[in-house]
Amino acid sequence: MANIKNSVEDFLKPTINNLGYDLIEVDFSKKQNGDNLTIFIDKKGGVSLDDCALVHETIDPLLDELNPTNDAPYYLNVSSPGLDRPIKTDADLERNLGEVLEVTCYQKVGTKKHFVGVLLNFNKDSITLEEDGKQYLLDRKNISKLTKYIEF
Repeated sequence: MANIKNSVEDFLKPTINNLGYDLIEVDFSKKQNGDNLTIFIDKKGGVSLDDCALVHETIDPLLDELNPTNDAPYYLNVSSPGLDRPIKTDADLERNLGEVLEVTCYQKVGTKKHFVGVLLNFNKDSITLEEDGKQYLLDRKNISKLTKYIEF
């Protein structure tokens, strides 16, 4: 299954990028209805149903050409990764510059372990978050959870 995921990701990434989306993850797994190949995409501002449909229509014939399952049937799904998905990579951070994020740290930074603020900047070692007018430089190794802030 890892081979299918890797070959599909390598094959589709340039096409999905050319459409203006980031390929976040490829999942190939057995579900109740059979084998499912799910392609998770994202873009700045989020993904709509129309975005998923466009990517699905574009990659379906390409996957027929690749034939990753050697003619075994599967269901193709294209989805957004979801609002509450952890932010892990530099590409995730780049997409979320200027967005309100929720951060939980392993160890306190000053007197706090939990932050909700705007992502101002990042590099390989840290992120800069602004919360209530104050800027915090948070070591990425100290971050236990980093997600978009969802307000209800």
